[in-house]
Amino acid sequence: MKRYKDIRNLTDLQARKLELKVEYTLKQEMLKSDTKTFFKQFTLGALIKKYATPNNLFKADEKLNISSTAMSLLLPMVMNKTIFRGAGFLTKATVGLISGKVGKSLDAEHLSAIFNSVKGWFGKKKEKKDKKFVDYGIPPDSETY
Repeated sequence: MKRYKDIRNLTDLQARKLELKVEYTLKQEMLKSDTKTFFKQFTLGALIKKYATPNNLFKADEKLNISSTAMSLLLPMVMNKTIFRGAGFLTKATVGLISGKVGKSLDAEHLSAIFNSVKGWFGKKKEKKDKKFVDYGIPPDSETY
């Protein structure tokens, strides 16, 4: 019943109307889901996951040394604004010099290792397997226990 010439009575018309309504609803749902997946590609997390991989950072960092320059500038400011907020001028100057030198020694490899260790602290902890079962190759739910 693809053509309107096939509609001969009221039941054929209602059947065609129902077919069109179902088709419209299916296309609407497909369009919504496709739109969501399209826009998820351009979220901040997806872009970081795609372009800010350690390999890409290492390549750019080897040429321009971006991470150490940024850390030598940002680390003294962060330290003086947070930890040494109420400190005097000499303490802030000393912290600025020391943290600037430490920031220059940090490169992309060190930063990614620090990030992964901090991420590991807040991530889900994996279950530890019972050692006596793992050492002998016996699965924990076997009846030999």
